[in-house]
Amino acid sequence: MFNILPREEKYFDQFSELARRIHESARMLARFFSGESPVAGVADQIKRLEHECDEISHQILRGIDRTFITPIDREDIHRLAVRLDDVIDLIDGTVRRLVLYNINEPTPISKRLAQVIVTVTGELVEAVADLRTQKGVIEHCIRIKQLENEGDVAYHEAVASLFRGGIDTIEIIKWKDVYENMEACIDQCEGVAHVLESVVLKHS
Repeated sequence: MFNILPREEKYFDQFSELARRIHESARMLARFFSGESPVAGVADQIKRLEHECDEISHQILRGIDRTFITPIDREDIHRLAVRLDDVIDLIDGTVRRLVLYNINEPTPISKRLAQVIVTVTGELVEAVADLRTQKGVIEHCIRIKQLENEGDVAYHEAVASLFRGGIDTIEIIKWKDVYENMEACIDQCEGVAHVLESVVLKHS
């Protein structure tokens, strides 16, 4: 016997819960880069949010096979859940690198990258919230792509800054890895936008 979940509620609500936690984790990450919070405390909070996102993602993926009628294609539900989970994994990966490399002070360009992550995940929250009605999703996806371009520019500037001389080789290795992870996080947000666009186009 199939367990028919409410078409208009279950998945959309779960996606929104994921997006809100992702945005909250991005804001926590930015607290370190703005000098407001020490990295250890930030890491603990982000790990908590990452665990919560894992549980929500698992609920979504387990629910697909038990749902008779899904509000969007099953493959799109799966893709969106995985993509969103990847975003918070990369945010967690960033703060884990800060802890691993014993980085306690941000660089000026890292603050800029962190702010892009906050802004782009905020757009994710809005885009996912609009998925229920599918109105406004494309506009948020366009903004996400613009922010991804801004993130690329900031990332390239960040890496270039490491090779202008006067920086210890070990510090270069540490920060290059951190910058790459932050840029991957922004790229993954664009990946979510691609899934959202695909869903809207299928149903337009």
